[in-house]
Amino acid sequence: MKKSISFFGAIFSTLFFGTLNFLCANNISVSNVTLTGQNTSAGTNNAANFTQVQFNITWENSHRVAFGPTNWDAAWVFVKYRVAGGNWLHASLANTGQVAPSGSTIDIGLLTPGSTYNATTNPGMGAFIYRNTSGSGTFTANSAQLRWAYGANSVADNAVVEVQVFAIEMVFVPGGAFSAGDGSNGFTRTTISTANATTAPASNSGGYPTGQTAPTAASWPNGFNGFYCMKYEISQQQYVDFLNTLTASQSVNRFSNSTLVRLAISVANGVYSTTNPFLACNFLSMADLAAYLDWSGLRPMTELEFEKACRGTLPAVAGELAWGTTSSTPATGLTNPGLTNEIASNAGANCMLGSQTGITGPGRVGMFAASNTTRVQAGATFYGIMEMSGNLWERTVSIGVAQGRNFTGLHGNGAISSAGDADVTNWPDATGTGTGLKGGAFNETSLNCSVSSRSQAATLYSRTSTTSGRGVRSVP
Repeated sequence: MKKSISFFGAIFSTLFFGTLNFLCANNISVSNVTLTGQNTSAGTNNAANFTQVQFNITWENSHRVAFGPTNWDAAWVFVKYRVAGGNWLHASLANTGQVAPSGSTIDIGLLTPGSTYNATTNPGMGAFIYRNTSGSGTFTANSAQLRWAYGANSVADNAVVEVQVFAIEMVFVPGGAFSAGDGSNGFTRTTISTANATTAPASNSGGYPTGQTAPTAASWPNGFNGFYCMKYEISQQQYVDFLNTLTASQSVNRFSNSTLVRLAISVANGVYSTTNPFLACNFLSMADLAAYLDWSGLRPMTELEFEKACRGTLPAVAGELAWGTTSSTPATGLTNPGLTNEIASNAGANCMLGSQTGITGPGRVGMFAASNTTRVQAGATFYGIMEMSGNLWERTVSIGVAQGRNFTGLHGNGAISSAGDADVTNWPDATGTGTGLKGGAFNETSLNCSVSSRSQAATLYSRTSTTSGRGVRSVP
């Protein structure tokens, strides 16, 4: 592999992750991307040949706690490559040979977690990088290495390649029983006590909520098993980075040319950019979200996983918001609007919901969290996930719709169709059938933003000013 072109790939990545230094609008940064340690010992152009993708990564407000809500945040890191200026493709990672810097752990995420690794049929789609001891604050891992099994991607040993490294902040939601429904405006209050999603509720405890129809497959992700959830809604910069790896025929179907309600993505000479990179990305249809998740090796979240991610192991409280109380202090104005330090102008604000004076649109992702804020002050869930109540509606797979109940929890394979659509078996279709909305938006009432509200649980919306989403990934 010609390092000069690989080095150009590193510069290309640095333009997105290093110079800007705040991709994802929450200050996650990947820099100094290089290829090193190419191994061709298996033979010329052999499928077993590999090279190491090396990079530095850092992000703010990282945490790992060993008590209470025992969990941590992590970066989901994946690699895209192209050969001789061709189309961008997803790099298959080996299941061994990663190099974790001191203080960090690297876990490979297979296409089918829990199944046996296979370089071609079940490769590593990416890796979770996280701190390996308790702590909080800015976390940095320099000279991390992922092993790219480029031979399994049919890339020749002497190919001219470019690489990009992408990172998405995630939060680990541990496995275990939890309460679904608060008995008021959502599910009948039920304890999800088994991973088998077809197990009927008995005495308000089972694999799905009382009064609902059972999912088709036992593997329907009902929230009992552990999973990683994106810490923030997809930002405009994240979506721009996605668009810029697609072909023209793919990206045109995934692009909303609206410039309303703080959406500021535009295209010139085939290159997408945004002047609001730190804001949550609105005007996302289910087809847009699904394509992004398929491309990144993630999957859609179910509405039961949404409640688990918000409530954790605590008992349900009627009408509670994502931070565990029924009260809220909405932002009424913005300081430093559109910038990396955009915050609410009124003291004590912890959310974007309801009638907001002077704000029309979503806010910066993670804007209410700081190094010294409590869960309520940050508007965070039990596990530290942000903006699950308010800001923008989350698109989730619905248990209340037949097509949603067919979902089996498969993950994206890093590739989408030539038309720009996700193509994973039993995912909701491009119209969004089988999905709904959870968590409310910047213009919604507290009731619609509450954890258990199902007012829009089976509502089909295309691109609107109030819709976005985030993805999850199963843990074996």
